[in-house]
Amino acid sequence: MSVYKDRKKGRFVFEFDRRISGHRIRARKVLPQAWSRTQAEKFDKQECARLYATVVGVDKPPATIDQAVAIYIEERVPQLKHGKGAAQELALLLEYYNGKPIDTLADVCRQYTQDERERLAPATIRNRLRYLTSACRYAWRHHDLGDEDPAARVVMPSVRNERQHYVTREQMLRLAKVCSHLEARKAIRIAFYSGMRLGEILRYEIREEAFWLADTKNGLPRLVPIHSRIAACARSLKQATPKITIQRAFERARRDVEMPHLHFHDPRHSAASALVNAGVDLFTVGRILGHRDTRSTQRYAHLAVDSLASAVNKIGQKNPHRKNKNAR
Repeated sequence: MSVYKDRKKGRFVFEFDRRISGHRIRARKVLPQAWSRTQAEKFDKQECARLYATVVGVDKPPATIDQAVAIYIEERVPQLKHGKGAAQELALLLEYYNGKPIDTLADVCRQYTQDERERLAPATIRNRLRYLTSACRYAWRHHDLGDEDPAARVVMPSVRNERQHYVTREQMLRLAKVCSHLEARKAIRIAFYSGMRLGEILRYEIREEAFWLADTKNGLPRLVPIHSRIAACARSLKQATPKITIQRAFERARRDVEMPHLHFHDPRHSAASALVNAGVDLFTVGRILGHRDTRSTQRYAHLAVDSLASAVNKIGQKNPHRKNKNAR
C-alpha cells in the first residue's frame, strides 16, 4: 500500500516509488485533511492503477467523481470563504459518488435528491449538490477529467424560499426537551430567541450582552442582542460541535414530537414573526435577521398588516373590564 498517515500534519500521504517495465515511476500527493482512511485507500488503489496503465500504455480508467472531489478539495476549497464547510458537505455525499464515473454525475445527483427529499429541505439538498457539481466542473476545466461538462445534465431540486412555518414557544420547548443532545438543545433555544442561522450559532462571539457575527451570509458583520432567557446557553454552548451532529439530533427530536415538517430554520421565522407582532418595524427586523436586501424581510409584511388589522378591529368594542353602571 502506498498510503500512510503523516502524524505531524494529521493527513494521509500517497507515495508511489516503483519500477515498471524498466522505468522508475515516482509520485507523491498529500491527501485532503477531511479524508478518512477508507477514502485514502480508495485513492491509493485507483492512483496506482492509473500510474501502471500510463506506463504500460493501457487505456487509462475512466475519471471518477471522487478524483474530481480530491482535486477540488486540494486546490479550490482552501480559497473558498467557507472551505471547511464545503469539505464537510462533500464528505456527506461520499457514499453516493465514491468510485462512480464522472459522466454519471447527473444520475448520482438524481439519486441523492430522491433519497433525501423527505428528510432534508430542498435548499439543503441543492446547496450540497452545488459543491459536488462545482468540484466535477472544476476538475473537467482544469484537469481534463471527462470528455464534456459533467454538470451540464444535472437537475437541481426547485426551492421555494417563501416557505414559512412558525414554531410556538411551547413547540420549541417540547422539541428541546426531547432532544437528547445537550448542545443541539441549546442551539434550538438560541435559534428561537435570536433568529440566527445554525451556521451563525456555531461561530458567534459574545461581546458584552450581544452575539457578534463578524462573518455572515450577506458579507456584513452583525450584532444581535442576547435575550435574557438564553444568556446561560449562549455562554456555555460548545461551538466546536459539528453542524451535522446538531442537524441529526434536531431531526430525531422533530420525529419524536411528531412534527416531521419542521426545519431548523423555522425558529428563525418564528423570531421574525414575534418581532413583527410585537410592533417592531420591518427595517429593524431585517437588521436583526441579517437581511441585506429588504425584499427578504418583506415576506413578513403580511404579519404587520394582520397585527394592525387586529388593533383596528378593536375600535368600538366594549371594554370587558368596564363596570356596567346599570348593573348596580
